[in-house]
Amino acid sequence: MFRVTRLGDEKLEGLLKRFKRICLKNSLFKEMRRRTFYEKPSVMRRKEKRRRRAKERRKI
Repeated sequence: MFRVTRLGDEKLEGLLKRFKRICLKNSLFKEMRRRTFYEKPSVMRRKEKRRRRAKERRKI
């Protein structure tokens, strides 16, 4: 869990902006999206294999 403390007379918008930046830096949103639904291990392996192939294709 990430915590953001208020610095002096900081407004709520500033706090939210800092919190979002921390979450993006730590890939929290990507992880939440991935864990929204259960994914079978075989499906996870297939996706990972597809992702690697695409990455290799982009290198060429």
